[in-house]
Amino acid sequence: MTGRLFLATLMLVVISAPLPAQQKEQNRLKESATVLKEILGMPDGIPKELLNKAECVVVFPSVKKFAIGIGASYGRGVITCRAGQKFTGKWSAPAMYALEGGNIGFQLGGQATDFVLLVMNEKGANSVMSSKVKLGADAAAAAGPKGRDAGAATDVVMNAEILSYSRAKGLFAGVSLEGSTLRSDGGANKNLYGKELNAKEIVREAKVAAPPAAGALLTLLNTKSPAHAR
Repeated sequence: MTGRLFLATLMLVVISAPLPAQQKEQNRLKESATVLKEILGMPDGIPKELLNKAECVVVFPSVKKFAIGIGASYGRGVITCRAGQKFTGKWSAPAMYALEGGNIGFQLGGQATDFVLLVMNEKGANSVMSSKVKLGADAAAAAGPKGRDAGAATDVVMNAEILSYSRAKGLFAGVSLEGSTLRSDGGANKNLYGKELNAKEIVREAKVAAPPAAGALLTLLNTKSPAHAR
């Protein structure tokens, strides 16, 4: 009896333990929560008024330059949007996303850099939910104003569909990512949720519940920005 109980317990542990690929995506969710918490906690960080107006938030922790091509870079992160047809609900289950582009490398200077993108309107959200979007071409993008600069950058905010920020070596600033591309990371989404899903199915159609690993990220956003300001 003891042997059977031990075997049953062992099987339960094996079944419930995340696979290495799934654990990798879970860690990315946790890293994204840490990055966003630190940036939102900065005195001269992302203005709360802009976060409240954002319909989606994208976080890419530790984007690094790689050697293939001049200035080429690749980062993986997460996107979450406010739920509901009019983006008025709580923050959605996250989808895994990829950031690619030649321009990023020159801005990185060889250092690992965190990026946070705010998607400011429905048109931008629909563009990001497509299979692949090129910033500056498919969606109007601009360096996001920070701190007290937000009030003086009304034109930038009104005309941009996506505002982007970067943090490297503790330095935080708005940064232009024009020419870079965003796309749903299908393989990572399958690793995390256990089945084939695109970003729209996860974020806008709520076909899956948020995994426990997303708890810190979603709690942070629902606390810092619980209501959408039009």
